[in-house]
Amino acid sequence: MTIKTFEIQYNSINSRNTFTNGDTMTGKVILETTKVLKIKSLVFIGKGRARVCWRENHGDNHHVYWANEKFYSIKHHILAGTEFIEKGRHEFVFSFKIPEKDMPSTFNSPVGKVIHKVKAELKQSMKLRKKAKAHFTFVSKPNMDLLQEPQSGCQDKNISSGFGNVSLDVHTPKRGYMQGEDLTFKVEIKNCSTCSVKPKFELYEKRSYLAQGHRKLETHTILTGRIDDASSQESGHVFKTVSIPAQLPPSILNCPIIKLEYRLWIYLDIEFAKDPAVKLPIVILPMFHPEGIPPASIVNGFDAQQTGFGFPQQPGSALTWQLNSGFAPQPNPGFAQQPGSGFARQLSLNFPPQQGMGFAPQPGSISPQQPGSGIAPQPGSNFPQQPGFARHQSFSYAPQPGSGFLPLPGPDFPQQPASRLCTATSGSSTWL
Repeated sequence: MTIKTFEIQYNSINSRNTFTNGDTMTGKVILETTKVLKIKSLVFIGKGRARVCWRENHGDNHHVYWANEKFYSIKHHILAGTEFIEKGRHEFVFSFKIPEKDMPSTFNSPVGKVIHKVKAELKQSMKLRKKAKAHFTFVSKPNMDLLQEPQSGCQDKNISSGFGNVSLDVHTPKRGYMQGEDLTFKVEIKNCSTCSVKPKFELYEKRSYLAQGHRKLETHTILTGRIDDASSQESGHVFKTVSIPAQLPPSILNCPIIKLEYRLWIYLDIEFAKDPAVKLPIVILPMFHPEGIPPASIVNGFDAQQTGFGFPQQPGSALTWQLNSGFAPQPNPGFAQQPGSGFARQLSLNFPPQQGMGFAPQPGSISPQQPGSGIAPQPGSNFPQQPGFARHQSFSYAPQPGSGFLPLPGPDFPQQPASRLCTATSGSSTWL
């Protein structure tokens, strides 16, 4: 076998091995041969896309609905034209800038996927094309200004047969929550009826897949729980805190064919009556700390002067449910936009760089005898001396407006655990 190893590797930039808009990924394409190899081209590809596909059965009729959305596809020739690669191990370094455009985070389900990956293709004359790929986890950069705003919902219900009126108000201090963060909400009830009401809540996810004018909808319960009953003619408010599971995938609100949304559903269980309910949208954010997050004392302490609906600030409050998430935002890891646009290919050559190509020699690279491409024999090789070939190459990409696939489980991209039914932290509540 002439080709012993052909693979692509990338370098992690953080402990969670995630990337976001504008990040620059570096890595290398590794090619190891057992003899001199003649190739036509070696191509690097960076790609992000989404895909949905499902089948519906209606009696004897079967129909398959599918759709694809491309977000970016970046291709660059590391080697172009006929080249001879000598026996041994060769590494081609690349640098790839992820576009700044608004794109969905990595996602995987049996129906739909959002995939971000890097790939290398090796073409040889009269032979099948060889491919190597590596998926990476992309997390979309959220709009923190909108997600830090408080939200509320209310509903009044007249109970039939003259039993009276029940009013339900629900408040949250913000919409966006990190994976693993505590979610605290305030429930106000005015029970002017002769019935006892049982407040309950549920956090669930809603998945929507869109293709060919059809929609497939899935809902999954994440958290459930209840609060102490409100007796007849009783009014008051209570706070409830639940922990969002750390393994939940981030919300997807910016993909035309896949939507991943979360809802906080609070309802009053009343016998022999339709339950009044309030649903509030919750946005799950990836585990990083962008700029713009207020101090922890305000975000998770719920400053009453900031929120306007009286969340407690000090421990030891008369309210049963206290805020104690301990979440403290970290300094911004840096999402600075990279300079440059188009492809900037950096080759280790000694002749002056061509205009518009961004040539720049890298230290420690091979110096050719004359301009051009060819091979750089290793010491001790009996292969005739040819003009040197730059082993270190890099290129960047500036996103263009326009156009949108989730990594499959594998060694380069482990599948995230599916969400499961969790029991919320419970305790006794006191209506005030």
